[in-house]
Amino acid sequence: MSEDKVLEDRIKEKARELGFVACGFARADTTPKTAERLRQWLEAGRHGDMIWMESRAHHRENPVGLWPDVRSVIALGMSYAPGIDPFALETVPERGRISVYAQGRDYHDVVKKALKALGRWLVAEAGGELKVFVDTAPVMEKPLSEAAGLGWQGKHTNLVSRDHGSWLFLGAIYTTLDLAPEKPGRDSCGSCRACQDACPTDAFPAPYQLDARRCISYLTIEHKGPIPHEFREAIGNRIYGCDDCLAVCPWNKFARAAARNRAFLPRGELTAPSLAALLALDDAGFREVFSGSPIKRIGRDRMVRNCLIAAGNSGDPALGPPVRALLDDPDPVVGEAAHWALERLGG
Repeated sequence: MSEDKVLEDRIKEKARELGFVACGFARADTTPKTAERLRQWLEAGRHGDMIWMESRAHHRENPVGLWPDVRSVIALGMSYAPGIDPFALETVPERGRISVYAQGRDYHDVVKKALKALGRWLVAEAGGELKVFVDTAPVMEKPLSEAAGLGWQGKHTNLVSRDHGSWLFLGAIYTTLDLAPEKPGRDSCGSCRACQDACPTDAFPAPYQLDARRCISYLTIEHKGPIPHEFREAIGNRIYGCDDCLAVCPWNKFARAAARNRAFLPRGELTAPSLAALLALDDAGFREVFSGSPIKRIGRDRMVRNCLIAAGNSGDPALGPPVRALLDDPDPVVGEAAHWALERLGG
């Protein structure tokens, strides 16, 4: 066994110690299709309000575009496989549905801490220079993870793993070391279109293509203005993100909740939150409830806007008073959503 191969095995072992369930290696120049696909997506305007995707596209096209010295990419995955059915609250309209990934600790903090620990270990063991990334950097983690053998980009555009389904948080380490690349992941979606058919807002114009402007995750998280009326009813009681296309993936039958990093165990108050309680939140209350959660970054106004859409869809007259209290909210987007919700509730 070569010294390089020994190092790669040791990297994987260390990654497992740090909570990663998947680790692979790719050359920094092994994703030639990424640039063209990104360019087509941006030209079609399917990124919506996510202007940063456009402004730093040249960094996303290829790892070398972000860091010219990079030679290899270490792609890593951390499981957040749910222990309960993501559709469990579908018929409980007075409760808000929060995406599985956001019910525990903020994955940005957890994954980045582990990446830094692995990076420090690697420099001490083998030298070289490196940079670590979660999804806040202009890095195309999904195609890089496919190139490194962690899985493949499914028809829902997210990574699918044979072992962990659609439930992986991804991170990447760029390094100046030369590491032997893995065999790339092979597309195993076949003729299945479960994710396409499950989307409530028809956000997939074609397999492997996503129009973010129609995606509930985008609308409830990234979009800052009023949610377009054509999507409001389809949002149902989803108040942060949407798991539908991920949750129906047949490959999830191999994902085990026991493999989930304990940091992502759901917090009780985020598994089935009361819409009435969330509608009553002021800014300080919002920060307290969502402290340490990725939800905190969207702010109180966007969360209350989302809860008003869910309240309007609930058909529950008991939500009338908390909705009415927001008609004159200082935020005009919240006020507009409150008027819409109250009209839907017959008020």
